[in-house]
Amino acid sequence: MRRIKKVGVIGAGTMGSGIAALVISAGIPVVLLDIPGQDDRNGPAKQGLERALKSKFPAFMDKDLAAYIEVGNIEDDLDKLKDCDWVVEAIVEKVEPKQALYARLESVLHPEAIVSSNTSSIPMRVLLEGRSEGFKRRFLGTHFFNPPRYLHLLEIIPTPETDADVVAAIRRFGERVLGKGVVLAKDSPGFIANRLGVYGMVQAMRLMEKHGLTIDEVDALTGSLLGRPNSATFRTADLTGLDVLKLVAEELAEATGEDFRLPGWFYQLVERGLLGDKTGAGFYKKVEGERYTLDYTTLEYRPRQKLELPELGALKDKPLEERLRGAQQLPGKYGAFLKELFALTAHYTVSKAPEIAYDLVGVDQALEWGFGWEEGPFKNMDALGLDYVRQVFRELGLEEPDWIRGHGRFYLNGTFLGFDGAYHPLPSRPDIIQLKPLKREGRVLHSTSEASILDLGDGVLLLEFHSKMNAIGEGILRTLEKALRTVETGDYLGLVIGNEDPRAFSAGANLALILSLAQEGDWAELKRATYFFQQATKAIRYAPFPVVVAPFGLTLGGGAEFMLHADHVQAHAELYTGLVEAGVGLLPAGGGTKEMLLRFTKELSGFAQADLFEGVRRAFELIATAKVATSALEAKKFGFLRDRDGITMNRDFLIADAKRKVLELAVDYRPPLPSRITVLGDEALGNLKYAVWQFREAGEITDHEVKIGQEIAWVLSGGGGPRREVTEDFLLELEREAFVRLLGTRKTQERIAYTLKTGKPLRN
Repeated sequence: MRRIKKVGVIGAGTMGSGIAALVISAGIPVVLLDIPGQDDRNGPAKQGLERALKSKFPAFMDKDLAAYIEVGNIEDDLDKLKDCDWVVEAIVEKVEPKQALYARLESVLHPEAIVSSNTSSIPMRVLLEGRSEGFKRRFLGTHFFNPPRYLHLLEIIPTPETDADVVAAIRRFGERVLGKGVVLAKDSPGFIANRLGVYGMVQAMRLMEKHGLTIDEVDALTGSLLGRPNSATFRTADLTGLDVLKLVAEELAEATGEDFRLPGWFYQLVERGLLGDKTGAGFYKKVEGERYTLDYTTLEYRPRQKLELPELGALKDKPLEERLRGAQQLPGKYGAFLKELFALTAHYTVSKAPEIAYDLVGVDQALEWGFGWEEGPFKNMDALGLDYVRQVFRELGLEEPDWIRGHGRFYLNGTFLGFDGAYHPLPSRPDIIQLKPLKREGRVLHSTSEASILDLGDGVLLLEFHSKMNAIGEGILRTLEKALRTVETGDYLGLVIGNEDPRAFSAGANLALILSLAQEGDWAELKRATYFFQQATKAIRYAPFPVVVAPFGLTLGGGAEFMLHADHVQAHAELYTGLVEAGVGLLPAGGGTKEMLLRFTKELSGFAQADLFEGVRRAFELIATAKVATSALEAKKFGFLRDRDGITMNRDFLIADAKRKVLELAVDYRPPLPSRITVLGDEALGNLKYAVWQFREAGEITDHEVKIGQEIAWVLSGGGGPRREVTEDFLLELEREAFVRLLGTRKTQERIAYTLKTGKPLRN
């Protein structure tokens, strides 16, 4: 088995530096080379890292890791690649410089080193001209999508000469170490995602003109309505760059002989340097904080105009299949636009798929992972029905490809339609657990509108949230209670808490319910609900079997408190977590305040000369500033995750990894003993209040934020008094009291109401 222990990246542009940042974030040593600079020979490589550190979407999961990347230049430092197991070329998108670089690499690298190109369109067979048979056997394309950290897709393009073990090694490394969704693509122009994606963008622009639509209207029609990102067509192009779209379209036209011409006004934008976000204006631009839209008939910008269409609003919250059907039936020019766009892109996809992909499953995955589609094009066609697909083909005079003739679906009972016209079993991945198939198999033991209990097999259950943004309310807490009881009384070994929501593990407690109770003055119910939440997190901590939480994405407030009380956390690398309650005028009252104090003071308690106040201060700063970790690596630095907690780079493996940890812990499992915590009393309370006063005197916080800070200080100091040992329950009671006091203030209620309405914090 080939092992990749060190990686070289050549080219420190946007893609190269992004790939290097991803690799070092995964814990793999990296060498980054670029052309030599004039004043500093390694200047271009260093500048590439600086750009990556300052990028709008942070390329590094922990910025401190940038210091571990070894930089150099391709004239002086190719020898630095000698011990690299994989070298990625990401230089200028031209054939000759790439070929010249490979000729030099062949004499430097060790004979087993894998070499790949990150080209987005140049065929591998062209790049390999003049190379030895040995080089060809360990060469392939590895097309990352920008930004490499965030876009899931990695297209691997083997050639007929590429060794199978080279493909397997890069695939395994890409999936497990780098966290990518890997799709094998054929060595054809643009590969899969760009070939189909750019075709769709070209057609959308042409049809916009044909049907007399505006850019605002097209983006309203081609985003979430079709199960695609909210950036839709033109906002996506602005993010990518109009110059990049122009280049790729021209390269595809030249390589395929197909018509990828963009409208004339598009080229005028590029000539004027209006390239999208990178230049401040493209199809959209910001004017005094407001986004304006291009009028392509005049090339002037005007305020955005929202498409007000009742039929569109009625479809908003429907399942994707209903949205797709409804989109085809929209009135007038809107329905005509979407129907023709669907027909043209579906026909192109069905016609070109055998040329660009090994199977239709890879095509769907490429569009889902590379362009953020909810479901790929073949799944979309199944949703509308192949009879409808054939109908729209006939209406436009498009010929039905032979391989789909006589078939009713692309996916059928666990199989998919092959390009040979026969059905084949869907690939099975025992190392990946997907919940939808489990539900179809009848593995749901209990379900409510907010949560479900599923049997993952091998004695492990799963608690799945499915409330809005997975906000935690009584329904989830009751289902947790039932799940814990089922494991304890049944023939089960442990519990995983996780779900497959694309956005949030849990955005926190149900704020709308909390605000409603506060406005009604139902303090008894609020105290009961807070106590119930605390008992739930305690039950996670002290269950007589392992409980593993598998968080990802938004894991805030109460969601973070579930995570903090688990025996083990198996986190997705892209974790966005924090105790953010101070932002809405509250403090963590599900055991979060207690837990941070316990963690940080416990770290110091083994050192006789340590000042325990440092632990108190650290907990206070984290909670009072509502500090958020933007990755699992940052979560470890901040203390939300422990050193022993695990990180899964690829979300697809997260639930399976969490299940495996339950089975590992279940052997001779013993629950932890209840903790006793040393509180510093008046000593800590005085210091923290003084710090809060200083911030207020400097004008950095409001009067209400002073009150919030004082309540947090009161809990973290154990309610004042002398230094002493207290129980967890004592601190939980302080949490409840402070939480309810803050809820009783008008300004906290205003903060909660504002956040619920706008999704943003209010500083009042």
